[in-house]
Amino acid sequence: MPRKLSSIAPDWWDYTTLDTGLVEEVARLTPKEILRLSRPGFRVVFYPTLEEFYLAEALEYVEAWRHSTDDNPVGICGPIGPTEQLPLVARIVNALGVDVRSAHFWGMVVWVDATSGREVPVSHPMSFERCDRELCFSRIDRKRCMPDAHLHFPKADTAAYRGSWTAGVRCAVMQGGQGDVKHWAFNDPLPRKGRWKAEPPPAAEYRKLATRVVDLHPLTMAQNARTSAGGNLTLVPTQAVTVGPKETWMADKVSIWHPGCHDNPFGQRLTAYMISKGIVDAAVPMSLLAEHPDVQFNYYVGAIGTCDIEMH
Repeated sequence: MPRKLSSIAPDWWDYTTLDTGLVEEVARLTPKEILRLSRPGFRVVFYPTLEEFYLAEALEYVEAWRHSTDDNPVGICGPIGPTEQLPLVARIVNALGVDVRSAHFWGMVVWVDATSGREVPVSHPMSFERCDRELCFSRIDRKRCMPDAHLHFPKADTAAYRGSWTAGVRCAVMQGGQGDVKHWAFNDPLPRKGRWKAEPPPAAEYRKLATRVVDLHPLTMAQNARTSAGGNLTLVPTQAVTVGPKETWMADKVSIWHPGCHDNPFGQRLTAYMISKGIVDAAVPMSLLAEHPDVQFNYYVGAIGTCDIEMH
């Protein structure tokens, strides 16, 4: 039986093409049932307050960097969204006097100007690199901060960034948020065309994708307008460079953070359920993490919500 067309973007794959029975089962999950989705290799963690949530996220940076030495450097790949953890990272490093000079950091994404084909400059109002620098790295005491050469931000020419992943630095953890289209970074579902017109690509094919320039799913553009541009969709570029599944599987651990302001109650349930049950479908890119050996989903309890119908 052919797959359904997307409800939001018929020329794309996305979660609205899934079987209706799966969607209905996911929507019924209670918070207690979400917590019980943990299994070996996949852990679900709840935090009762936003303060604890963002502190735990920040501590992942510090714990990873504390293991870094000149001989065995360690890094973390971090998101823009959430961002509230970033000032806490700098404050913890400074307050505890943690020496992070040997540590590394990989940014996950950068916008691309579709006209020039180049990454947008740091001066761009929605620059991810500027956000990382202003909220975190510029706030760490210079005497203990890593040099600029240890900060790896993707470019439209991906060679240097991709090379940094195989240069002898261990990525202890890749953090991420989850978008409305069920991505991490900008690993969106693929357009419904060519080889993948009738079915989304097999997981093995999707996992071959490395850092690359991507066209963004309409849901991703709408989300970034909502979360970062006051709803002004005209400010959001249509392309970006994203870290790929290939680099993701080089990270020891993948840690996904759900504060409730990025994806909704249904999305927070769907990907956890699919990962827990080993249901892998490239129309839901986050579900591919079912095949990663160490994944953790972190939830702010106050934002889990329900999937009950409420008219507003």
